Amino acid sequence: MQLILSDDPNTEFQISMSVNHYENFPVGSLVMPRRLRKPTHAVYAFARTADDLADEGNAEADERLRALDELKSELDRIQRGETPLTPLMQRLQREAIVPFKLPLQPFYDLLSAFSQDVVKTRYQDFGDLIDYCRRSASPVGRIMLHLYGQTDEVSIAQSDGICTALQLINFWQDVAVDWQKGRVYIPQDDLQKFNVSETQIAEGKADFAFQRLMAYECNRAFQMLKGGSPLGKTLKGRLGFELRMIIVGGQLILQKLDGSKYDMFTQRPVLDKKDWLIILKRAFLKK
Repeated sequence: MQLILSDDPNTEFQISMSVNHYENFPVGSLVMPRRLRKPTHAVYAFARTADDLADEGNAEADERLRALDELKSELDRIQRGETPLTPLMQRLQREAIVPFKLPLQPFYDLLSAFSQDVVKTRYQDFGDLIDYCRRSASPVGRIMLHLYGQTDEVSIAQSDGICTALQLINFWQDVAVDWQKGRVYIPQDDLQKFNVSETQIAEGKADFAFQRLMAYECNRAFQMLKGGSPLGKTLKGRLGFELRMIIVGGQLILQKLDGSKYDMFTQRPVLDKKDWLIILKRAFLKK
């Protein structure tokens, strides 16, 4: 799910919302507090690099896992109070982890999820998928909350709900895209429950059974997004405004999926300029 004005993470004119490729970091956003831009850029660079190691290029699985293990070793150095070896991790330590006293577990969780991406392409049940989201999506929100300085249990739980919902929305938006990569994020149990086969996905067949399945999955994501949405009102200032925009963007993607009868094979739902007006209006009015 994306709302992007620029692909340059250093520009001040970008608001990104895709959990895929870790563009859910509000890198360079107009509404991002200036004091948080440098640490956010550093965290984004880490997540983007690790994501690319897991998912981009033509490297073999063993090579990808070794590269991710090297990043883990760099985190281990930071944990021991040592200076990491690479400029990427030195920047992360200098601009984010040390000045904001960030916990390292979210970074370890992200690396765990990226490593899983290399070797796992199917999920048996929803719990299995949520466990992946706990490590691939929730750390993003937790890191941002620590940067912002709001780490109470309620805020963290609401953030986890939002991030997991956004991850799921991205999966349902990208069923066709992920199939081309050899991945199916729809739980196998749910495919069986709704009598949908992977052959249908391969053929791009959005029949009634597939529509019922995706309506079921999208409703799960909607409920999670709704459960976490109060955080957009309790977070003050620019970060709260940005989060409200992200939440509204997620809701609009779900509406577009429903409006297309879940035929993401024909046209992947994206947010357009008209949606911007809705997003800005609802975020401003705190709706």
